[in-house]
Amino acid sequence: MAVTRRGMGRDGRPTLEQVAARAGVGRGTVSRVINGSPRVSERTRAAVQQAIADLGYVPHRAARALAANRSDAIALVVPEAETRLFAEPYFSGIIRGVSAELADTDIQLLLTLIRTPKERQRFSQYAASHRVDGVLLVSVHGDDPMPDQLAEMGIPVVMNGRRSSDEMVPHVDCDNVGGAQLAVEHLLGRGRSTVATITGPSDMYVARCRVDGYKEALRAAGREPDEDLIAKGDFSEESGHAAMHKLIKRRPELDAVFCASDLMAIGARRALRELGRSVPGDVALVGFDDSALARHMDPALTSVRQPMEGMGRAMTRALLAEIGDSGPDRPRLVLPTELVRRASS
Repeated sequence: MAVTRRGMGRDGRPTLEQVAARAGVGRGTVSRVINGSPRVSERTRAAVQQAIADLGYVPHRAARALAANRSDAIALVVPEAETRLFAEPYFSGIIRGVSAELADTDIQLLLTLIRTPKERQRFSQYAASHRVDGVLLVSVHGDDPMPDQLAEMGIPVVMNGRRSSDEMVPHVDCDNVGGAQLAVEHLLGRGRSTVATITGPSDMYVARCRVDGYKEALRAAGREPDEDLIAKGDFSEESGHAAMHKLIKRRPELDAVFCASDLMAIGARRALRELGRSVPGDVALVGFDDSALARHMDPALTSVRQPMEGMGRAMTRALLAEIGDSGPDRPRLVLPTELVRRASS
């Protein structure tokens, strides 16, 4: 090994041993100071910090992570197919928020898609081997055991959304019920008399909440929800297209539709064109997300804005606090939604 003097590394940079020698302490004491351990006296801490400054020592990131039993990486897990990940603006908004919150840290982001039980098991084993310091979970379905499995292994985890109203795993969500109410109240306020909805998958709490908001807004206006005006989708464009055709067949007199995602609204818009219905003349249309797609649709889509990037940021802050054991106990955040009015309604 090439050295210029005792303890100097091959690249000429000062080493941990040199800092220890200059401060008159052991190597372990220097490590404790670098990693912020409280088990060091203020006098010793000051001596080590002075030695670091004098020598211009920069701790090796990988060595710090190893010493702190950390990987300096977190996983963003999406239990969906890659076609949905890249097609739905919701996911890109979350990813932008997570990436922005990590920009000023040394933490790496690992994006993982899980589509099968085998892939779920493989990731659980990967996480259990401490390859990541924590996990962000997006688009979790009601029967997904992964959040509980990770929590039982002691791995910090924060979810985007919830599996039920009594979710115990830390999470960041938006006001889905309130957002749906805003959409339906707006349509009723515009004089629409027969308001339908296209929902997300029933095994997702977010979809059930948006249906609940739709029904609550109708009841508040003195109208009993009609199951013939409720069609199931899965948040995709094609499901919105198919559901719109079903709704028109069942109830041709409908004059407004609240879609539980912007992508489904785009599919519904395509179906209405095929059926010779104009928007908003014959049928008013409202989506949910307020993605870039809403602004570029023709006509521009009225949509419920959920803070996708904001949720990504909030999830990341909550997870980093969990990892550092410095945050509130089991954070549960619900961010507000708002209606953005455009030409489609």
